[in-house]
Amino acid sequence: MRSTIAILGAGAMGSAFATPASCHGYDVRLWGTHLDTAIVALLREGRVHPRTEEHIPGNICVFGHEQLADALAGADLVACAIASEGVQAVIGAAAPLLRAPRAILLMSKGFAFDPEGRVELLTDTVTRLLGAQGVTSPVVAVGGPCKANEVAAARPTATVYAAADLDLAVRLADELSTEDYRIEADDDPIGLEIAAALKNVFAIALGICDGLADRNRQPWHDLKAAVFAESVAEIARVIELVGGRPSTAVGLAGTGDLEVTGLSGRNRVYGELIGRGATPRDAFEQMRSQELTVEGHAAAGFSRQLVEERGGTSFWELVPLLELLTRSLEVGLFGEAVERALADAVLPGPKGARPGHLAAGPRGHREQPEDASPPGA
Repeated sequence: MRSTIAILGAGAMGSAFATPASCHGYDVRLWGTHLDTAIVALLREGRVHPRTEEHIPGNICVFGHEQLADALAGADLVACAIASEGVQAVIGAAAPLLRAPRAILLMSKGFAFDPEGRVELLTDTVTRLLGAQGVTSPVVAVGGPCKANEVAAARPTATVYAAADLDLAVRLADELSTEDYRIEADDDPIGLEIAAALKNVFAIALGICDGLADRNRQPWHDLKAAVFAESVAEIARVIELVGGRPSTAVGLAGTGDLEVTGLSGRNRVYGELIGRGATPRDAFEQMRSQELTVEGHAAAGFSRQLVEERGGTSFWELVPLLELLTRSLEVGLFGEAVERALADAVLPGPKGARPGHLAAGPRGHREQPEDASPPGA
């Protein structure tokens, strides 16, 4: 009897994952939410996916939003590729229909609120919702530099599967890797999730640099390089704050994902509009008018609350670029000169230290400011 993979979400990444998933003889079922109705119709007609511009494999069964139970029936693996804001609703509806799949592959990026209104990682959200229905299947975080259109086209791609149980991640990597879709197994789901969410925020800053270049018809490569380096450093600091492994920030899940997101995608486009002269609020409305979701805009608000819940307001001294982005996107304004605001957040100070950069102690330990609140304060 063949194993079954049910993919929740017929958007770009969900439909793209159907390509490598179908390579090992799995029965692959692709389910679309009510927002995917038009896409489901196109795929059933054998047409290309409107976002990836690729066909899905011919042996994939496509299910509409009213067929969730059919899509999940007997599934051995479930992949969730829903936009972060829809994860709770979809998993909440799916959980009672599951029959102990071996794992839930979480491809969604972002954060959510727990029942007390605190920010939590999406793996915790999914685990909590499954547990409420007695489902104990482990949740595996999926991230890395993995663009949907390239996965769908079977171009060489590196991705990361992270689980607290490394053996599980290794087994899944062995099962699902193909010649072109290669999986790195990892045991730091916290680090992967933080990197996956924050790279969308920092990609906005990278896009701003591109927009400045368009507006001024001059390169801003030096500023963009400094933004990239500071972004990686701040991702590492937030990962450590939340309890992950800081080194995850410099691997595929961190620098790799930030690089590809800063080169293309909606977050970069949003930043580019700001760099060209639009306010964050006007740029966001322009994106929304084109029905384009800016994941980094929502993640910025969650990130601000997460930092203040886990590290206290003094932690902003260690992440000046994140502080600038979350504050400016919240109020809808960077100030008169966005380039100066970015420069002040990432360039070295008069004595050679970057804003928020504190001297490293023994073995790279970064000393906290005297008034810093302990994590979890």
